Amino acid sequence: MSPNKPTSMHSPRGQAPLERLRTFGDPVLKQATNPVTVFDGRLEKLAQTMLEVMDREDGVGLAAPQIGVVTRIMVWRNPDRETDRYAFVNARVVEQSEARTTAAEGCLSVPGATMEVARADEVTVDAQDLKGRPLQVHLTGLLARIVQHEIDHLDGRLILDRTSPEERRRVLKEMRERTLAPGT
Repeated sequence: MSPNKPTSMHSPRGQAPLERLRTFGDPVLKQATNPVTVFDGRLEKLAQTMLEVMDREDGVGLAAPQIGVVTRIMVWRNPDRETDRYAFVNARVVEQSEARTTAAEGCLSVPGATMEVARADEVTVDAQDLKGRPLQVHLTGLLARIVQHEIDHLDGRLILDRTSPEERRRVLKEMRERTLAPGT
C-alpha cells in the first residue's frame, strides 16, 4: 500500500528480479497466492527483501505478488511508528466489523493513482510469524486498512477491484492519459 504518493512506474536497471516492483497489468498481481509450508532462512530473506522494496518505494505495506512471488507473505509498517514493522505469513481476516469507512488509498502496484475504497474499520487477522508461530491480531483504523489492502494482494485483488465502477473508470482513464502523454 502506498501512503497516497505517486511512485515511479519503472524499476531502476540492474535490480534483481525480486527487487522489481510489479505494476498494474502484470498477471502475477491477479493470482491467489500459495500458503507457506516451509519456514526457513529463505522465507526470512524474502521478508527482508520485501521490507527493503517497501522502504525504497516509500510504501507502508507490500505483498509477495508485488515482487512476482506467488506466496502468502506480506510485510507492513505502522506509519506513525517507524520501528513497528511486521511480516505476516498465511494471513487471513477472520473477523471484521460491519462499520466501514471509505477513504483514499494508493497502491505501489498502481503508481500515481489514488482512489476511494471502503474497508472495515476493525479486523481480526490470523497469521503466522516467520518461524511459523501462530499470531492473532486485532487492528483498527489505518492499521486495519493497511493489512486488508495487503491481504487483498495475497488473494489476487487490487484496489481497482474494490472501488466503484465510476472510480475505476476515472483511474484507468488517468493512467491511460499519463501513458500516452508525450515526454512521460
